[in-house]
Amino acid sequence: MSRRVLGLDRFLALLLGLVLIALGAAVGAWGLGQLTRVWASAPEQISTAGATSTVLEASWWPGAAAAGAVVLGLLGLWWLVAHVPRRSTGPLRLSGSDRSGTLLVDGSSAAQTAAEVLAETPGVRSASGRVVSDRGQLLAEISVTAEPSVDLAELAEAVERTTADLNTVLGRSDLRGRVAVRIARRERSQPRVH
Repeated sequence: MSRRVLGLDRFLALLLGLVLIALGAAVGAWGLGQLTRVWASAPEQISTAGATSTVLEASWWPGAAAAGAVVLGLLGLWWLVAHVPRRSTGPLRLSGSDRSGTLLVDGSSAAQTAAEVLAETPGVRSASGRVVSDRGQLLAEISVTAEPSVDLAELAEAVERTTADLNTVLGRSDLRGRVAVRIARRERSQPRVH
């Protein structure tokens, strides 16, 4: 799924969820006779030609309207929660797994360890890593913050070594990597020693 289609899906899911929640609130307010307090321009009279007046005057009507409001509101909340993107992955199955046993590894811990190794490179201020699922693809993300004076060639070599080591440790052919390097605006001031 392309980013554009994924963005449209998320936008429509948010819009539909908000409409369902608003509709549930409006039905609840209408059933309790409070629609004009919630919606100032609500019509004074709503035509209910299809329903008999005894239905709207029945003692069970406010409760039924409130139940309908709750159901619509919960449906809207469920819709929104169901469309929240989940990028986390569980334990990864290693290539040595077979019928006699399953070998699992926490991919994010391995990526974080790789980031810590990368953070030892001169000129690197900090680094963090995790393994996520991005549009059905298993992805090791490492974020690096480097000093402005960092030697980019040395950093590139360190990134190559670290990602190769991570690939060896995890041994997954379906794992892709992404390393984002951010250069800090200013050098971090070193503490003075007296």
